Amino acid sequence: MAVVGVVIAMTACAAAESEPTPEAAERPTISPSLPKEPERTPYTISFGGDVHFEGVLRGRLANPRTALGPIAKVLRSSDLAMVNLETAITTGGTPAPGKQYTFRAPASALTALKAAGVDVASMANNHGMDYMDSGLADSLASIRKSRFPVVGIGRNETEAYKPYRVTVNGNRVAIIGATQVLDSEFIQAWTAAGDKGGLASAKNEDRLIRAVRQARKSADTVIVHLHWGTEMQKCPNPAQRALAPKLVKAGADVIVGGHAHILLGSGFVGNAYVNYGLGNFVFYNWGPETGRTGVLTLTIDGRKVLKDKWTPATIQGGVPVPLTGAARTQAVSQWKDLRSCTGLAGSPADS
Repeated sequence: MAVVGVVIAMTACAAAESEPTPEAAERPTISPSLPKEPERTPYTISFGGDVHFEGVLRGRLANPRTALGPIAKVLRSSDLAMVNLETAITTGGTPAPGKQYTFRAPASALTALKAAGVDVASMANNHGMDYMDSGLADSLASIRKSRFPVVGIGRNETEAYKPYRVTVNGNRVAIIGATQVLDSEFIQAWTAAGDKGGLASAKNEDRLIRAVRQARKSADTVIVHLHWGTEMQKCPNPAQRALAPKLVKAGADVIVGGHAHILLGSGFVGNAYVNYGLGNFVFYNWGPETGRTGVLTLTIDGRKVLKDKWTPATIQGGVPVPLTGAARTQAVSQWKDLRSCTGLAGSPADS
């Protein structure tokens, strides 16, 4: 009975202590809540190769909204789309001395890309400063005025290596542009360094790797767009094969690019996806090999590349025209076969 009495007394005491006072009863109940993390779902990003508006293409800028032709439908169907813009954006300036081919285009080139569904372009390539410092100033002014995202070029080193950042389906994406191809006589003049404007150079590997590591800290997907390779060489060169794993180790999830004027293979280094050559895309000359082109579309969830898809096309009148039927099937098979000399794996499990 004594034990029961103690229990009853304690229960009564606890009940008395838990009974709210009139003042407490009037206070609102506040439940602490944490901010909800946005739900992340896979997204798609499409890549086209080298673009300029020289020769037969210049006239297409009279109507920039249709300048890229039928391939625009493929680009628009993705959540993001990107190309390499291989030209200075200027109508003046002085051509780079001694350079055989110099490309330039008016600011309507940026309007044409935007109208075709392109979301970001890289100008880090061996034609981005074809009209030297005055062309660089014009290019940067046109970019600012258009508000069209361009990577790999800037008023200073920080700006040139700065990634384009965007959130897609809850995925924080960072895209960096850089070039591994520069004419030897222009490397110093064209490379952004300190307060000096210019291009982001992959020849400065330490600087590029630092940019990738920095992007990795606050991004779900880090993409590096490179101008790299050897013209008309079907397999990646030693410089490409040496750089790719270094960028992967630094935190890159996707590495894509071009320069060779022909298509090169794609595959995996560990869990990262690497493409060694996207070929010409919107380009003034084309032949049996240089006219083979297409759009590479990746489906990505955070750091995982879930799927790659090749939409083959041929360049006609300077613009890519998607293939259909048996020609399409054959072109996709040929594109997959390009992996054989890359040293890349077919899937992360094969690495």
